[in-house]
Amino acid sequence: MLQRRTLAIAATCAGGFLAFLDTTIVNVSFPSIAESFPDAERADLSWVLDAYFIVIAALLVPAGAIADRYGRKRVFLIAIVGFVLTSILCAVAPTWELLVGARALQGASAAVLTPVSMALMLPEFTAARRATGVGIWGAAAAFAAAAGPPLGGVIVHLADWRWIFLVNVPIGLVVLVIGRSALLESVDEEATGLPDLLGAALTILGLGVLALAIVEGGTWGWSSPGIVASFVIAAVLSGVVAWRCSTHPRPIIDPELLRVPSFRDANIATLLFAMAFFSTLLGNILFLTSVWQFTVLAAGLAVLPGPLASTVVAGPAGRLADRFGHRAVIVPGVIFYVAGLLVLRSAGLDTDYVGVWLPGQILTGIGIGLAFPTLGAAALTAISQRQFGTASAVSSAFRQFGAVLGTAILVAIVGSPLTLAAANDASDRAYIFSAAAALAAGLITLTLRRIPEPKVVEVSDPEPLAAR
Repeated sequence: MLQRRTLAIAATCAGGFLAFLDTTIVNVSFPSIAESFPDAERADLSWVLDAYFIVIAALLVPAGAIADRYGRKRVFLIAIVGFVLTSILCAVAPTWELLVGARALQGASAAVLTPVSMALMLPEFTAARRATGVGIWGAAAAFAAAAGPPLGGVIVHLADWRWIFLVNVPIGLVVLVIGRSALLESVDEEATGLPDLLGAALTILGLGVLALAIVEGGTWGWSSPGIVASFVIAAVLSGVVAWRCSTHPRPIIDPELLRVPSFRDANIATLLFAMAFFSTLLGNILFLTSVWQFTVLAAGLAVLPGPLASTVVAGPAGRLADRFGHRAVIVPGVIFYVAGLLVLRSAGLDTDYVGVWLPGQILTGIGIGLAFPTLGAAALTAISQRQFGTASAVSSAFRQFGAVLGTAILVAIVGSPLTLAAANDASDRAYIFSAAAALAAGLITLTLRRIPEPKVVEVSDPEPLAAR
């Protein structure tokens, strides 16, 4: 029993690891991709990131709802196969446009892996240890997201940017083998009907148009007809999606969930912190390669202390949240993160890795490890086990909304500076933006209150459905 449970937790964490690894491993490969596709501008290449983020954000909840109805284990394993195949498509893409398309397809598989992996893992823990479980899953996710740049730097240096996608193949195959034997099938017996797929499509279109307006605003002109029209279309589509959420029986975001204060507030804070996190990840690489003139390998290794600190902190953060409450862990995490950003912002044209960059990375890494997984646990505190699939999908969607906005705003802030001084000034503005978004997340977190654990009867190792 213990071995099955351990393997199940490992498989689900590995599934989340794959999805999160590909949110950041591409960042460091920008220079290498640009060399392969010289006709692509930086704004064009930003869609290699945003296409992945947008599709994940829009499909997370439908994916979670489909898994709730048709079987979380079954859908999870299908998504692993899809992720492996689309990773291969990314690796062999002959043009940047086809790479963007392949990344969108890869995002569809990742949209399943993210919520369903957590929904499969949480029943392996008692209600009293739920935050610990989320902390373990969050540690794997945080390490994957933050370790992407250094791992990508090593891969690009030793081989080619295409191998950053091929690395997913052996990991995915191992997860597939372990998952088939260790995971327990589960469904939501009360789930009926299909999720709002039209709403998901409108969300993809709305986020895409919004990202386009933000990324191209500086180039086209913020008052140009194209940019104004893009913002108007994005606003209209947002209103349509909101209306569908209030009328569709299986909406993208269930309004009932948003009426739960801890769920609503934690997810808004997650969106803001994700804006800070993902903008910083890309901003760090652009600063190191553009201002300090680091190679891709050196830049990837330079940010390694951050993910190491996150991984060390994320596990204990869950146990601390179980004991002292989520707010008591998230707020210090935000403070650490903002302090690290202020240190990084002090970096100038002169390279000072030990005196500036290293302490900045460690501080931001501690902040990520404390805040990010604990925000996820806080969102699920008052949610019943029956709603884990949908609720965790909504939480992940808010995180991806933040990733889309943070990346797009970062690209708009940085632009394409022509001198080292201009690149340094752009990085300074980018760190200020990230710090402001993180502080806003911390302020919202102050509204969170401790909620007594409900008295429930837990089954330590429920029988698989097939055995009933």
